[in-house]
This record gives sequence, C-alpha cells and structure tokens, in this order.
Amino acid sequence: MAEVVALVDYGAGNLHSVHNALRAAGAEVTVTADPYVVRAADRIVLPGVGSFKACAEGLRAIPHMVEAMQERVHIGGAPFLGICVGMQLLADKGLEHGVTPGLGWIAGEVRLIQPSDPAIKVPHMGWNDVAMLPHARNHPVIAEGEAYFLHSYHFAAADPRHIAALTDHGEGLVAAVARDNILGVQFHPEKSQAYGLAMLRRFLEWRP
Repeated sequence: MAEVVALVDYGAGNLHSVHNALRAAGAEVTVTADPYVVRAADRIVLPGVGSFKACAEGLRAIPHMVEAMQERVHIGGAPFLGICVGMQLLADKGLEHGVTPGLGWIAGEVRLIQPSDPAIKVPHMGWNDVAMLPHARNHPVIAEGEAYFLHSYHFAAADPRHIAALTDHGEGLVAAVARDNILGVQFHPEKSQAYGLAMLRRFLEWRP
C-alpha cells in the first residue's frame, strides 16, 4: 500500500504547485485541512506563502490541526517537510507585523533580511546556491545545488547544529533547517526544477 503524504491546506500555501511537484516525485498526496487525516498520514508537508503572521494565524484557525501535527511528528515520528513560510513556522516566533508565536519545533526567530550593502535587494528572489554545512553533508534529503528563493524574512536559528544549509545574499541566510525527522527549506522545491524534484524524491524515501 502506497504511503500517503498529507499536504496541509490552511489557506496560506502554494498548494497547486506543491501538489503537482509531489505527484511528479511519485507521492500519493492528500490535500487536507482535516486533523484526523494528518494524524493518519505517513508524511506531512507544510507549505507557506505570504507573511509569517497570516500563515501562523491561518494554521491555528483550524481546530486541533497544530496538535495533530505535533502528535504525528513528535510522537508518531512521521517525516515532516516545511516549505518557505512553512519552514519559518518551525521557529519560536516571527517578527513580521509584530511578534507572532511559531510552532517552536526548532529554536530561533524569523527576522527581516537587512543587508549591510544597500545594493543587495530585498526580497531575496531568484536562483541561488544551496551550500551544505559540514555537519549536515550526509543529510539524506538536502544536497548542494541551486534552488529558487523568494522571501524577505529569514530564519535565525538559535542552535547552529539545526542549520543544514546556507545561501548567500549579502550574508549567509539559512536555506534549510533539520532536526531528527523534521526538515524545513526556505527555497521552493516546486519551482526548483530538477534540483527540487530530486529533493522531494529523497524526502519520500527518507526513513529518519
């Protein structure tokens, strides 16, 4: 029986593109706002486009969804992938439009990109390198390559051991965070062509 990937629909994700990319990678995908479906899923993907505040509020507006995700990921051990703002929501808090609590799964906060060089534009948009950190080079899902980014805020992780990869945009910005069965990527694998599809295939094969 094929594994089921729950793609969480909370009104704040690039669902159509992520759904298509997961299917192209070989996944059986259920787009859902139902916490019972999330509790039963083999893998969970949390997309996210827009502001941290709007995404966090949208996720919490679905009764029992956060609890279902925590139960399935932290107790059940299901592999989890957060994409763009879905990755940022793993943090303790976001500083966009005030202070908004995140999920608190990976310690840190989400701050505005503030380059010291005025020639560096914000948002960080377009193709850029994903550079693995030495301690994460053997991660089974993330790999060196070039991916598509679009963001104005970045994940400032409290523990360097949770940073799997960086990208350079006037400074080193977090491109991926990883802890146990939890993975988050700032880039958009669904827009990153061959690199993104290969990453999604590895996520589907991941047995943390």
